[in-house]
This record gives sequence, C-alpha cells and structure tokens, in this order.
Amino acid sequence: MWFKKPRKLLAPFFEPHRTNSFHIGVGCFNTSFTEIYRSASEPAPNLVLYSLSNLKFYTVMKTRQLIAIIFVSAATAVGTIWGVGKIQGSIQNGSFASSANPNSGNLHFAKYNGESAGGPIVDFEKAATKGAPAVVHIKTVTKAKQVSGNQELQRNPFKDLFGDQFGDLFGGHGNGMSSPEQRASGSGVLITQDGYIVTNNHVVDGADELTVTLNDKKDYKAKVIGRDPSTDLAVINIDAKDLPFLSFANSDNVHLGQWVLAIGYPLNLETTVTSGIVSAKSRNLGINSRNSKSPVESFIQTDAAVNPGNSGGALVNLDGDVIGINSAIASPTGSYAGYAYAIPSNLVQKVANDIIQYGSSKRAYLGVMFGSDQMSEEDRKKNDVKEGDGVFVMDVASGSAAAEAGIQKGDFVTKINGNKVNTGTEMVEKISVLHPGDKINVTFVHNGSEKSVPVTLKENAGVYASVKQQVIDQLGASFESLDKNAAQKLHLSGGVMVKSLEQGILTDQTRIKEGFIVTQVNNTSVNTVEELKEAIKNSGNSAVISGVYPEAPQTVYQYALNDLNSSK
Repeated sequence: MWFKKPRKLLAPFFEPHRTNSFHIGVGCFNTSFTEIYRSASEPAPNLVLYSLSNLKFYTVMKTRQLIAIIFVSAATAVGTIWGVGKIQGSIQNGSFASSANPNSGNLHFAKYNGESAGGPIVDFEKAATKGAPAVVHIKTVTKAKQVSGNQELQRNPFKDLFGDQFGDLFGGHGNGMSSPEQRASGSGVLITQDGYIVTNNHVVDGADELTVTLNDKKDYKAKVIGRDPSTDLAVINIDAKDLPFLSFANSDNVHLGQWVLAIGYPLNLETTVTSGIVSAKSRNLGINSRNSKSPVESFIQTDAAVNPGNSGGALVNLDGDVIGINSAIASPTGSYAGYAYAIPSNLVQKVANDIIQYGSSKRAYLGVMFGSDQMSEEDRKKNDVKEGDGVFVMDVASGSAAAEAGIQKGDFVTKINGNKVNTGTEMVEKISVLHPGDKINVTFVHNGSEKSVPVTLKENAGVYASVKQQVIDQLGASFESLDKNAAQKLHLSGGVMVKSLEQGILTDQTRIKEGFIVTQVNNTSVNTVEELKEAIKNSGNSAVISGVYPEAPQTVYQYALNDLNSSK
C-alpha cells in the first residue's frame, strides 16, 4: 500500500535545498517556525529556516500524497487536543494519576489555591492595623557637657605639643573637654489612653530632652517616670488623653514557630512593620549586665527584621496584642542579620505597673546562685556543678527566702508553682514577674528525693559567702584583721592588713605592698576582713581603698581598683 512507506512518501518534504549561507527546507505543519542555533564548527550562526516558500514541490505531489498529509495532520491535531484536555482536567482536579503506579492518585501538584498547607493564608493586616497607631517614635537629645580634666574620656593628642589653647579647637577648655550634643531615636508603646509609654531604658538613659511623635505625626514633650536597668525597661509619659493603646498578651503562651510582627521606627523611618516567627524562648545574652549587677534576661528570639531605632517597639501576635518589647539584635554589623530579641510581655507588664505605681520596680528574690546556661564543661567541673534535671543550686544566700525554706547547696530546683524549669534563665523569668512577699511553691530535689515547699519571696537576695570570698580572690591577696593593740599603737580605730600578695588586681593595677593596712573602701570604714569583703562586693566595678603603712601611719595612701566583680 502507498502508506506502508511513509518515510519515502514524505521524504521530499524534509530534504533541504541549499543556498549560499543558510538552509531552507519545506515545513510540513508549521508555516512560520524559525529555529536559530550556533554551530560549534562554524564561526558564524548557521540559520535553519522552515517555510513554505518553495512551492515547486507541490506541483509534483500526487492526490494520494495530499490525502496522506491531510490524514496525518488531522489525526495529530485531534490527538493533541484530546491529550491537552485530559491533562488540564487533571490539573484542575488537583491531582494527576499515573497508570504505572496504583498509588499515584495520592500525588498532588504544588499549585496555589489560596490556602497554605496547614489552612488559610496568614493575615497580618489585622495585627498591623491595630498595633501601628499605638507605637510611637521617641527622639532624644543629650546636651553638650563640660567634662572635668580627671574625667576625660579621651586624651587630646595635640595638647602636649601645642598647649591648652589648641585644645579649644576640639571643644576643650583648660584641663577639661566638651562632650558634644547627641541626638538619637527609638520606639515606644502606648499602654494607657492617658499617655503612659513603655520603652527600653537604653533609649532614654541620660537624655535631657524627650520628644514623642505619634503615628498621626503629632509631637509631645515627654518626661521619664522611672527606669529599671536590670530589665532594660523604662516608662515615660506625655500630656494627652484618649490615645490608642495596646494590651498585653500572656507571654507564657507564646510558642515556637508562632507568627509575630515587629512594629517600630527603624533607622529614623516612619512606622515600619515586619513579620517573622518565634525562633526561641528564654534566651540569656548577658547584655543587661553592662548596666546592672543583678540583670534579668529571658528574651523571646524572633527572625522578624529589627534594626537600630526599633528598640522599645512592640512585638505583637496576630491579634495585635503585645507579647514583647524589642530590645536587642544579634549582628556582626549593628544592623539586622537574622535574629532579634524582645523582653517578654509578662515581665514588661509587671515592671511598667511598678514604675507607674511606685516610681521603680519592686523585685522579688529567691536567694539561690546558679550557673550560666552556657557554662562550659570546664567551668562545670571547676564549680562542681552536677548533672541532673532542673537548676543546680551552686550556693544559697544566708537570710534568703530559699535558706528559710530549707533549700541547700547541691539541690536541683525543678519547678516553680508547678511549672518546670530547666535553666536558670527560666527560673529567673518565673520569679521576676512576682513581688516581695508573694508566696510560691518551689519543688526541688535533695539527695535524690523530691520535695515541694512554700516559699515567701524577699526584697533582697541575701548574702552569698562564696561571692564575698570570690571578690577577695580577685584582689590576689590574703588579709588579716588588725588587732586592737596594734591599732592603738598606730592611732587607728581598726583596719585590715595585707598579709601576702599574689597575682591579681592589686598587683596588676597598683603598687601596694605587703603590710599595707586598709582603713576605708570608698570612704566607708573597714575594721575586719568581713567588712572589707562586704565593702568591695558593694562597690560595683570600681573602688578606692585608703590606708597607711605601719612605718608611716601619719601618711594616708589611696589606690584605685577597677574591673571588680567582673566574674559575677
């Protein structure tokens, strides 16, 4: 039959007719298809153009050849239309079954149907609309100050060469220097309709002037109501009424993976809203220890974009309620690099209410010492920290709530009011939202036995014997209380003698010698080693010790000490 040799029958339609620079061939079913490619063996493009320009072939066609062409064309067209229709129908149904796999009916195309895999698309509009009007822009001014010569922050390098007069060019006058005016900005959250705003302590600390700009562009002068460096929180107030404000959600209910929005004024821009998820809870960064000897940190970590200027702004849930106050970012550059940290709302609410009511935060203490959440294995061995569930008690302060409840060094605190605590940070978070006098139930393990006892929290932590000894160890010296006879001979009321010196702060920072008698620490008299320990411990990061040498008791020497309590 004529159709048994289709290759020979149709061959004339695929034999190209050569010209000088490109090929022209007859196309069977596409009257305008053009293909351009570059040949690897030829320096110039080799064009193949398919068209119906050579009509001479049609003059030699026979009738049955034309019928064959029409038949093949029609069959191909019908088959193509049928196949495309079947595929489109399968796609519209959301699945495509393969006859080669009986289970393929469970396969689904990754098509967009207006919903996420777990349900409806997340809607940020409600939270953003509710939150943005209550987040404010805080602008601060710190006026220029004259710094005295003994408080110079940086020595003028030209003073020795050109004298004091040249220093005036750099703002210096005589033995002092001028600190220039500084301007900065941050964010804040309205928490009452009458103008109380919560923000970060580091936003307003040291500022001489505060200006608050609302979302509607109205400006107000603000005053600081109170600050709490331990939590890096502060409350300010503006004279206005009927303002939009946000409510606090329970931060204990925040969970990993939860959607959140960060609202603030980053980089001095207008109101900015970014989204992310909660990526961690109860983070301790050590950042608040820069301004407080008793820092409280239990940050919510999020990947919502937060930049300088966001400090003090709101972290809200999808209902638009505050779950945290943005405070810090982890970054090698100072700008957003993936993670931001917010103070949990339960702590914010407690501190803010205290400041509004009392002017300062009323903090409660349990009175136990524990190690850092990131303590190295070497430090754990050095401090004899045991492995176990809960928080290992490294020491118990005398006179503390924990001591009165029977908690001892070496115990493990496992629960606070029935809620499990796995780290010291989690335990501090539970206690820091309470007040002195509040009664809680503490569960702890002592010598393998679990106990639950009622504890009444106190307004101070008590005295840790190990801390006072640690302070003395930093000095690198052994001390002895001066007896009464020796003191009388030197016409002293008392004192503490340096018996021996080793490597430490005294040898690194001073020229003190063995035999020196310490009589005062920061103008506070010390007559015993215990009083010396307490005075040094309460001195913060620096102290001035005063005293005499036995051979010249009429001459008083003073030595300045820095970097004290650095290991606390």
